[in-house]
Amino acid sequence: MRNKTLLDFTLDELKDAMAAWGEPGYRAKQVWRGMYHDLTVSPEGLTTLPKGLRARLETLGTMSTLSVVSQAVSKSRDTRKFLFRLHDGNTIEVVLMFYEKRRSVCISTQVGCAMGCPFCATGMGGLVRNLTAGEIVAQVLFVARWLRDPEVDGPDASPVPRPTTLTHVVLMGMGEPLANYDNVWRAIRTLTSPEGFGMGARRITLSTVGLVPGIRRMAREPQQVNLAVSLHAPTDRLRNKLVPINRRYPLKKLMDAVREYIGTTHRRVTFEYALMRGINDSLEQADLLADLLSGVLAHVNLIPLNPVEGSPYQPTEQRKANAFLGRLRRHGISVTMRLRRGIGIDAGCGQLRRRTVGIG
Repeated sequence: MRNKTLLDFTLDELKDAMAAWGEPGYRAKQVWRGMYHDLTVSPEGLTTLPKGLRARLETLGTMSTLSVVSQAVSKSRDTRKFLFRLHDGNTIEVVLMFYEKRRSVCISTQVGCAMGCPFCATGMGGLVRNLTAGEIVAQVLFVARWLRDPEVDGPDASPVPRPTTLTHVVLMGMGEPLANYDNVWRAIRTLTSPEGFGMGARRITLSTVGLVPGIRRMAREPQQVNLAVSLHAPTDRLRNKLVPINRRYPLKKLMDAVREYIGTTHRRVTFEYALMRGINDSLEQADLLADLLSGVLAHVNLIPLNPVEGSPYQPTEQRKANAFLGRLRRHGISVTMRLRRGIGIDAGCGQLRRRTVGIG
């Protein structure tokens, strides 16, 4: 594995590595506790281990894979965006959002993205590579450490009192999670493991543009994380333009997979719908969306678009967005409008990376 870190090991793999050194299995659990509960950043900090074993662990890889390139904080101080550099020089984004009772982190699963959605800054740069499971987990651990003590990364006027904890993880950052299925699910197992980070599966949401085989595979996973589908259009004709993968998995195939997922898991699916001025925001399109979701255990999350500079795709004005929401409610559709966050700090997917390092 490329530049393997200790975060890339499963607990069983780490036990096997320890056994090869003649160490008992409980040593692996001590390492995992240090990484995921105590949030230790290096083997040297695992003081429950003998000094010689700590030194030997260094040969298996590091416990930190990210370095901060830049940060941006919204004026309201409820959103913070990090741009990280990976070991190979590539960069990824992470967004931390503060709500009244939640601290939610939006993480990346790929460097770039191959889905080619024209309104998304990440898609403009194309796909570079998949992230490893360790690189995915590292984003969560970094933010968990920052929430515990933001001073570890320099002075900061914190938006909320400290100490505090991370409550939710959303896989909605750079990349398509179901296109990196094995690494993403390996990371989810670590994040939800009681010996690992210990986060409840229902506090994790995975967002996909609609990779049908991945949705069906996800339905069979024991970790019942939440599924969100980036829909953005109620017809194949429009969705083919906004979400090009729709040509491969059109709405009928997508909705069949969603119904199968709901039938297997008995979980409600969220449909994300970014409102774009003059493109997908008419009342007629609201009617078509209601027809598409009729009888489906679903919730619609209307999203005020974070516009990319120079893009023809711009956010719908508030009055029209409210009318769209009201129309869906009159059809009996469960729907909410996402709070607008981070407009001034390039908080949309791929925007800070694009502005900072010229990608896309």
